[in-house]
Amino acid sequence: MLEQIRAMLAEIAAQQAEQRTERTQFCRVTADACASGVCALSGAVLDEATLAQILGDLGARFGDVAFDAAGVRVLRATPPVTRTIAVNLTGLYAGPSFDTELLSQLLNGWTLELLDEEGRFSFLRQPDGYLGWAFRRYLDDVAPPVPTHIVSAPVTLLMAQPEIGAPIVTRVPGGTAVAAESGFGSWSLVSLAGGRSGYAPASSLRSLVAFPGDTEARRAQVMADAAHLIGVPYVWGGCTALGIDCSGFAQLLHRLSGVTIPRDADMQRDEGRPVEPPFTPGDLLFFADEPGGQHITHVAVSQGGTRFIHSSRSCNGVYEDDLATNTDIHARLIGACTYL
Repeated sequence: MLEQIRAMLAEIAAQQAEQRTERTQFCRVTADACASGVCALSGAVLDEATLAQILGDLGARFGDVAFDAAGVRVLRATPPVTRTIAVNLTGLYAGPSFDTELLSQLLNGWTLELLDEEGRFSFLRQPDGYLGWAFRRYLDDVAPPVPTHIVSAPVTLLMAQPEIGAPIVTRVPGGTAVAAESGFGSWSLVSLAGGRSGYAPASSLRSLVAFPGDTEARRAQVMADAAHLIGVPYVWGGCTALGIDCSGFAQLLHRLSGVTIPRDADMQRDEGRPVEPPFTPGDLLFFADEPGGQHITHVAVSQGGTRFIHSSRSCNGVYEDDLATNTDIHARLIGACTYL
C-alpha cells in the first residue's frame, strides 16, 4: 500500500511538470509510513488548494486509508511574506545554488513572495507564478520606492552629479522600473530599491503614464526598442541588454511598452491571441526544435511580412533575420500570436 501511495504522489508531481503547472502548483509530497489505516505524509506544497486537491485525489483512490498531512508544509503564507530585489540584477535559479540552471533574472525593485529558505538562498514566487531561488543577500524586506518611470535605454548609468564625467554610482538595465524626480535640467534623480540613487539622462527614462496608448503606437514602439538591442549577446535565462535569451527579449520589448507577457516561449504562445500570416510588426513567431515538431524552443518578434528580429543562440545575440531566406528556421515555424 505504501509503495502504491508513493507512486501516485510521484505521478501527480510528474503530471504537473509535464503540463508546466509546477511553477504555479508546487508539489513535493511523499508518504512516510502507513500503519493502522493511517498514512503520514510529509513535504511541501505551494498553497492550501494544492494540498486539498492532493488529499482529495488520494482519498478517491485509497478510500480505506486516512491521510495525516500534518507533516506537509504549505509555503504560501497569509498574509504573504515578501522580499524586494535590492541589487541591479540577479539570477533566478532552479535550485538553492549558483551552480543550478539559470531560469531567469530579477530586476531591481521587483517584489516577490518569499516561500522558503535554504542555506544562503530564498525560494521565491513572482506575481505571475514563476518560481525559483535567489541569493538571499541580494534581497530586502523594505518596500521599494514607488516607481514613476521605466529605464528605456538598453542600459543607463547613474552618476553622482547631474553632469557628464561625474563618478558612476551604478548602471541600471533597461526594463527596470525606478522612482525618478525631474528638475535637474536634462537629468533625473533616480532612486533604486536597496538605497542607491544617482542622476540619469532624462532621455533614458520613459514615464509609466506615457506608454503607447493604441495598438499601432505599441507596435511602432516595440520596433524602435528592438532596433536599440541589436548586438546584445545571447545568454540563457537572460532578460536584459547585458545578455538575453529569445523569450526574455520578447518579454522585455513588451514591458517597455507597458504590456505584460509570460516569461517562457511556450507560455507566451499559450496566452497570446493567435494570428496568421501576413505577420504584423510586434507579432510573436514560435518555432519548434525540428521541422514538423510541436515542442516550442524559440520565439522571435515579427518586423512585418517575412522579416523578424530575435535573440538567437546560433547568432549569439539579437539580430534581424528573414523567413524568406532562412529556410531552416522557416521549416520550424509552428505558430504566431500577439499581445498588442
